[in-house]
Amino acid sequence: MTGNELAELIDAHAMLEQTQAWCAINTGTHNIAGLRQQAATLAEAFSALPGEVALIQPAPVTAIDAAGRAIDLDHGHHLVLSVRPAAERRLLLTGHMDTVYAADHPFQEQCWVADGVLNGPGAADMKGGIAVILHALIAFERSTAAAQVGYDVMINSDEETGSTASAALIAELARDKYAALTYEPSALPDGTLAHARGGTGNYAIVARGRSAHAGRNPQDGRNALLALADLALRLKGLERDDLSVNPARIDGGSANNVVPDNAVLRFNIRPKTTAAMARFDGELAAASEAVAAQHEVALDRHGGVTRPPKPVDARAQKLFELVRRCGAQLGQEIGWQPTGGVCDGNNIAALGVPVVDTMGVRGGAIHSPDEYLVTASLKERAMLSALVLQHLASGDAL
Repeated sequence: MTGNELAELIDAHAMLEQTQAWCAINTGTHNIAGLRQQAATLAEAFSALPGEVALIQPAPVTAIDAAGRAIDLDHGHHLVLSVRPAAERRLLLTGHMDTVYAADHPFQEQCWVADGVLNGPGAADMKGGIAVILHALIAFERSTAAAQVGYDVMINSDEETGSTASAALIAELARDKYAALTYEPSALPDGTLAHARGGTGNYAIVARGRSAHAGRNPQDGRNALLALADLALRLKGLERDDLSVNPARIDGGSANNVVPDNAVLRFNIRPKTTAAMARFDGELAAASEAVAAQHEVALDRHGGVTRPPKPVDARAQKLFELVRRCGAQLGQEIGWQPTGGVCDGNNIAALGVPVVDTMGVRGGAIHSPDEYLVTASLKERAMLSALVLQHLASGDAL
């Protein structure tokens, strides 16, 4: 299909209507009722494509509460569409239905902030991106090339909190795929793609000490809060050019006259390479052992790296170049740059699958009440994806 043929097949008005309808549904990651409504709506919309739509149960996930106890976290179902599963060449397209705006967040309404610029919760990240996936595939299915490939579409419900309830599903669907496209919004409002990405890991360290009276017998206590403060400083000292560490919070303690016997340290790391990720794992173990011995407390580690660093290898670079060539055919200038952000593209790339993970809409100010979508990019990006899919189906080698 040519650019003009694609333009005729993609209905920008319908895309905007769907995006706005989806933005009107609150889908904060832990709003299970909202996610249930959104999943049902998406299942109906994606039934316009050939194949089978299924809602997949989330994997069990636990978190550590302020008292250091493991608690279960609820998540919504994930949507999966499978088309031509027996095809020799298969592709993966991914997105997410959840947003960072909880049901009680003040940002719930949409408004026009300028001509063609829509402010709304999830408008760019990524209700608009889901519309791009759907309409790109509807157009692609009209091409003769479509019959040559199969594909899976996955829209998960927990991307904004690290995809812990969908990581296994992502790995299963990505396995043996020829290439993948993920529909996070562009890295910059001009449509620039995210290239290489660092990784991320979230940790909780629980310290168990011994309580005592702070005035009568403090020497008999073992201060869990102090031990974790010491550990936080040691971890910050592990930073290098290829790794940042952010001690974010310590929960624990009670009355001022009680030596705290229980505390929880929460921190995030951002490794730029897999070598940095592996190095930190050993350094964390050594620092924890030293703190436990010095303060005479027990330390329990929870969590870890949820998204490995995403380098761009030769095959992935070929996919980027293909996207750029397709953009040029449509009069769209496509560039890219590295970013410190993470997404499901990290998980996909870790399995050796070439991925471009910012194929979604142009917009900005995501994760804030100023989040906006440039509505012209709905059709632009759908045309781009449809053309990329056509080239991948026609045998473009990566």
